[in-house]
Amino acid sequence: MPQVEMIRPAVDGTTNVLKACTKAKVKRVVMVSSIAAVVYNPNWPEDQFMDEACWSDKEFCKTNDKINVPGYNWYSLAKTEAESLAFEYAAENGIDVVTVCPSLIIGPMLQPTVNYSSALLLSISRDGLEKMEYFDWTVVDVRDVAEALLLVYLKPEAKGRYICSSYSASTHLLIEKLKSLYPNHKYPKQITGQGFVCKLSSDKLQKLGWTYRALEETLVDTIEDYYEKGLLEKP
Repeated sequence: MPQVEMIRPAVDGTTNVLKACTKAKVKRVVMVSSIAAVVYNPNWPEDQFMDEACWSDKEFCKTNDKINVPGYNWYSLAKTEAESLAFEYAAENGIDVVTVCPSLIIGPMLQPTVNYSSALLLSISRDGLEKMEYFDWTVVDVRDVAEALLLVYLKPEAKGRYICSSYSASTHLLIEKLKSLYPNHKYPKQITGQGFVCKLSSDKLQKLGWTYRALEETLVDTIEDYYEKGLLEKP
């Protein structure tokens, strides 16, 4: 059951951490959320960039089959439930909670196993798929996310939510950029469909002083890390 596997651990885990922080008299809690708690809002104007005022609609996440990643609607609901709960708890208990909502995180890996975002980039660069579905990738370098978390922790004026996303790159654009850097990889032969597109604004985080790396730098560092870890063979 997705409610048991994703939603309950997210909600219970957030509650338990915040209660522990209250008991320890912690003044500020920085929580990593996700754009999954932002972008699934059918009522948001299509021509308007999504900012921190935009929240994923919980009922939409429960019922929508247009979220074309298996299980992702429940993941989105879990992230939305946990983040909204954190702000409710903060208001009721006088604790300062700041959340950061990263988009798809890429970059050099610290962990030994391949996570979801790394698997997507590896699939594009390695598998030589006959077809890949179109998707609008909103991406951010893992090192830039780390800097964002430190920034909102240290800046007294940091308040509320912060979207943390550097680039919007369609599947087409991402493949073309990778081809220009690594022309001999096995890229998908055809891109199909008209996948989900979202427009995100990280203006609030940038006004706080956040900057981010060039997309080309992130892609090169990511691919070179895959080479080093043996996840991708040099052609």
